[in-house]
Amino acid sequence: MIKAKEIILSAVTTAFSVLTLNAQQTLKVPAPSPTQTLKQNFALSDITIEYSRPSVKGRAVFGDVVPFGKTWRTGANAATKITFGDTVKVEGKTIPAGTYALYSVPNKDSWEIIFYKDLTLGGNFTNYKAENELTRFTVKPSSLSYKMETFTINVSDVTPTTATIELLWDKTRVAFGVSSDIDSRIMKTIETALAPTDTRPFFPAANYYYENNKDQKQALDWVTKAIEQNPKAFWAIMLKAKIQAKLKDNAGAITTAEQVIVVAKEANNDDYVKQAEKFIAETKKAK
Repeated sequence: MIKAKEIILSAVTTAFSVLTLNAQQTLKVPAPSPTQTLKQNFALSDITIEYSRPSVKGRAVFGDVVPFGKTWRTGANAATKITFGDTVKVEGKTIPAGTYALYSVPNKDSWEIIFYKDLTLGGNFTNYKAENELTRFTVKPSSLSYKMETFTINVSDVTPTTATIELLWDKTRVAFGVSSDIDSRIMKTIETALAPTDTRPFFPAANYYYENNKDQKQALDWVTKAIEQNPKAFWAIMLKAKIQAKLKDNAGAITTAEQVIVVAKEANNDDYVKQAEKFIAETKKAK
């Protein structure tokens, strides 16, 4: 009987332990410093910022929770990460496209902003290495007229080529400018897109005029433009030779047909090579 009670007690204890473990595994509560990912279209790409957001919770923030003169991860938990999809300038300093840890050194009258290349450092600055700094610059903080309870990073004043990244917490605002030199790239794209590339159907128009004995001078003009569009179009060059022959310009027709042979051989098209050779022989007889 005692043994049976021990078995029952052991089973109940095990079941209770399992229920407790499952409750612990499934229990979900709000994170003290929730994470946020901010993505902002900028210039010809994006700015993406990943960070955790601590709250004031009645504390004195800068100079206490975040000491003056010490490197801060610019958020909570893991280091804040900022990604630029294209090369930009931040406060005049060139930042290549990529992802960087965003560190800062708050002071009462100035802040140092640091873009750090090692993304694994987190908030442990024991292994901080100056050589991993991509850049460091100084900006001045300003006071907010309201209280920002939760640490916030914002991208504001967005224009096609400029934006401002803001760090907002408690009653402090720190901002730095981002710019992108896209004008020259866009102008190049516009020039290419609007280049005078005439794709009108000159070849079929010229061929129709040739086959139907219409204005051969007009046909010659169109086929010449077709060849300008595609200098390797041996079929168009052959048509030009035929039109020249119809216009009684046998010497020009032979010269053009000789071009057909050269271009057709480059394209490994034996049919047009033979056609041009036959055309030259017949045109020479007709002289």
